Amino acid sequence: MPNGGPGPGTTLPADGLFGPDSISWRVHADPSMALGGLRALLLQALHPLAMAGVAQHSAFREDPWGRLHRTASFIGAVTYGTGPEAQQAVDRVRRVHVRVRGTEPVTGLPYRADDPELLLWVHCSEVGSFLGTARRAGLALTDAEAATYLREQAAVARLVGVPGTVPVPETPAELDRYTARVRPRLLVTPAAREAVRFAFLPPLHGLALAATPAWAGLAGLALALLPGWARRMYGLPGWALTDRTATLEARALRTAALRLPRSWREGPHLVAARERHGV
Repeated sequence: MPNGGPGPGTTLPADGLFGPDSISWRVHADPSMALGGLRALLLQALHPLAMAGVAQHSAFREDPWGRLHRTASFIGAVTYGTGPEAQQAVDRVRRVHVRVRGTEPVTGLPYRADDPELLLWVHCSEVGSFLGTARRAGLALTDAEAATYLREQAAVARLVGVPGTVPVPETPAELDRYTARVRPRLLVTPAAREAVRFAFLPPLHGLALAATPAWAGLAGLALALLPGWARRMYGLPGWALTDRTATLEARALRTAALRLPRSWREGPHLVAARERHGV
């Protein structure tokens, strides 16, 4: 969909934003999505105002799994849901954003979650991570298909509140140029470092404690998949060798996940969409 895609007040198609032939279905159904989602969270945390909104207004410390579930549910609804389901998910996010505002303690700058610039940062960090991780993990996409994915997802950015006057990147090159413009504003705040610690060691209880090493390994791989400049901001090496090793590990992880039954790796929104479309 073009940059002038659906926005607030638009009636969504009854069958939803995307269909089985969309690139969004292919990318978001890929097993690399969990890894891409973690990478997105680590990248988003580098924007001090975006991170302040999470730190001061979410329960990620007490309930990180709930936050991850809500994020995954939103992505599933807007990607695979019917028009009403997608609209309900978008409306829920916009209601929350209206209430999230405050002052970032390190910079002293005010923020609000419905600020178009913050919405755009979160969007670009997310779709860039999903797309980049999927391609590095082995999902075969041409450059034209990658651009189609970004154009499709620009419609979601509009729905959550990015106005038509703010350009949304629609090609990988535009995404790179956008990131380069934002980089001078990025900062590793104490809240960002805390978020990284939670990414590696989330609260696990009972039998789930046995999964701690595996989860820490997944988080470490997500960190290694960040661009070199972002790893250096976190105090880690930005070597090209790290990039190559991370790509190989991501491919191995995706290959292993693809061997699992489809029912184990597909969420409820995708399952329902397949039944609805007969695919």
